[in-house]
Amino acid sequence: MKSSPKKDPHLFSQQVGIKENRKIKAIHNDHKSVWFGLGMMGMVGWSITVPTILGALLGMWLDKTHPESLPWTLTCLILGLFCGCLIAWFWVSKEHKEMNKKEEDDE
Repeated sequence: MKSSPKKDPHLFSQQVGIKENRKIKAIHNDHKSVWFGLGMMGMVGWSITVPTILGALLGMWLDKTHPESLPWTLTCLILGLFCGCLIAWFWVSKEHKEMNKKEEDDE
């Protein structure tokens, strides 16, 4: 059972020290700037947008060439959106793992 930081001053000072070190490293870490965050958002956005648009275009082409009762445009658009979300999830989870690995290495 963990003791609360209020009851154990040594544990509290350790937690404060860890947070302080993390903030100091974040200040001195030049390659992870606001531009990096905006670039990551852009990468995630494009990784969802491109497969969705490609799926819609494929669906429209299928609707013209193979008319069926099934709406190909909607089906392929949803499949493209799903694929794009999987790609974005992959990139975000990869970046999250790298960030956690660097934090563990620094501690």
